[in-house]
Amino acid sequence: MHKIIISDTSCFIILTNIGELSLLQKLYSKITTTIEIATEFGEPLPDWVEILSVKGKDTQRLLEMQIDKGESSAIALALEIPDSLLILDDIKARKIATQLGLSITGTLGIIIKAKLEGIIPSVIPILNKIKQTDFRLSGEVELQVLKAAME
Repeated sequence: MHKIIISDTSCFIILTNIGELSLLQKLYSKITTTIEIATEFGEPLPDWVEILSVKGKDTQRLLEMQIDKGESSAIALALEIPDSLLILDDIKARKIATQLGLSITGTLGIIIKAKLEGIIPSVIPILNKIKQTDFRLSGEVELQVLKAAME
């Protein structure tokens, strides 16, 4: 189990929009994020979300040449914290994080984990709520989620 779970903005936005932000707390009890992500999110985050500053601003600035400020700060923070798990949804950011040897998951991975750990009875209602938002979810990805969640 990872010691620190670091979330990017998209996970907070998606789960807030579908009324399921508490899944993060139920799964991990505490989530860590950066000042940049908290600002990007634009609303106060729950008290179980710890906000940290990235020490390696040079690393963050280099990453910002390829991906947005929030994702850059999340990856830079994960590089500073050994054994962390990074929640990223953006494909380019995920690719960079993987190349840097970081452990990653996404919002859909969080939902699958919640099902497999018995926190939710089914991923289907949550997937249906996600489809009502502007989060892009292909039929193929939906099938992969259902299979991974054993539904």
